[in-house]
Amino acid sequence: MSSTKYTTFLVLILSTLRFSSVAQNVNKAKLDSLFTALATHDKAMGSLVLSQNGNVVYSRAIGHESIGASAKTPATAATRYRIGSVSKMFTATMAFQLIEEGKLALNTPLSTYFPQLPNASTITVGNLLNQRSGLHNFTSDAAYLTYLNQPQTQAEMVKLIGQSKPDFEPNTQFAYSNSNYVLLGYIIEKITKQPYNQALQQRIAAKAKLQNTYYGGKIDPKRHESYSYRFANAWQPSTETDMSIPGGAGALVSTPTDLARFIDALFTGKLVSEKSLNQMKTMTDGYGYGLIQFPLGNKRAYGHNGGIDEFSTMLAYFPDDKLAVAYSSNGQAYPVNDIMLGVLGIYFGAPYRIPDFKASAIKLSAAELAQYTGTYGSVKLPLKITISVTGSTLQAQATRQPALPLTPAGKDAFTFDGAGIRMEFTPARHELLLKQGGGSFLFTQE
Repeated sequence: MSSTKYTTFLVLILSTLRFSSVAQNVNKAKLDSLFTALATHDKAMGSLVLSQNGNVVYSRAIGHESIGASAKTPATAATRYRIGSVSKMFTATMAFQLIEEGKLALNTPLSTYFPQLPNASTITVGNLLNQRSGLHNFTSDAAYLTYLNQPQTQAEMVKLIGQSKPDFEPNTQFAYSNSNYVLLGYIIEKITKQPYNQALQQRIAAKAKLQNTYYGGKIDPKRHESYSYRFANAWQPSTETDMSIPGGAGALVSTPTDLARFIDALFTGKLVSEKSLNQMKTMTDGYGYGLIQFPLGNKRAYGHNGGIDEFSTMLAYFPDDKLAVAYSSNGQAYPVNDIMLGVLGIYFGAPYRIPDFKASAIKLSAAELAQYTGTYGSVKLPLKITISVTGSTLQAQATRQPALPLTPAGKDAFTFDGAGIRMEFTPARHELLLKQGGGSFLFTQE
């Protein structure tokens, strides 16, 4: 149920570039090359769908939906994945449907349904939707790991959420909390007098013609439900969260094909009104009402990402291009963000180099790497890059962004192959030349 906005250093640099209009001819060969490389070198398992104007223009599944001691079941377009926090988009959509029906309002206090929770009289449904309630995120606690695979009732979950002191007063700041959307799922059940899954089927699945989207249970490989895996010399089984816990925050199962249909239906008026959609798209501190905005160069997309166990999903819609992108993975040894940037770069015709996973890295000692360390600034880009050494790895970290590991690629040169980043150092002049997407940016050590 984790959620990260994926606005990494890589995305910030890509934001300096301009992407062409919608590709008239999808470069399927290059997309195939990317996914073949990922599969061949055990870098990812999962499924991708690109849909333009509601029509699938590219689909590819790699890896396996299940790996047994004596047999493996290959992933296909029909493989179903746990989608984690992408479930929040479905929960938010149903909440806005109820608002349109006059059965709920953004200013409805939480005390209407759960008066026993802290600050219930001042927390609103709107605060739950845009992550400004102050309710503590129960999945952040160490104790979560002790019960994540054990069934919980609604009463037990509400008690668990209520036992933590709020992180702040309602609507004073933003903090991502799965507690908010678990409660929203329960509120939907109370208003509709239906289990969450039944409301989902009537309100979304039937309208958007989704055949493989539902509230998950124990993983059933006979239904082509995938297990998730982590890579440690080979794919190893991960944990299996009991789906009574994540609820409206992260308990749904789907396929990329269904996810693309869902987000297309959401943005073409089949599920909520234009007024409701505009409200969902209204960002405060980087989060809307069940939606996140993803920047890509001169383009903007809306959607959500999600992770549960070792599953990872990313769903995005580019309104100007009528493009839906859905990727679900049940195993990652290479960042999903980098895979998505590669997919979108190829689709929109930006320069992109397929990572060379078989290339043998040049080995440099920490002492040899030390000559490159320091903080660099540029007159061309509004960010600073800090170069540091961790163990025997050189790392680059831009302002307010996570560190990226760099691979030696020659004398004074390093790469981050996922998005074709190349850094060339001139230690004698204390300079760094950053190359990406056909652009070159000179940084000088401060």
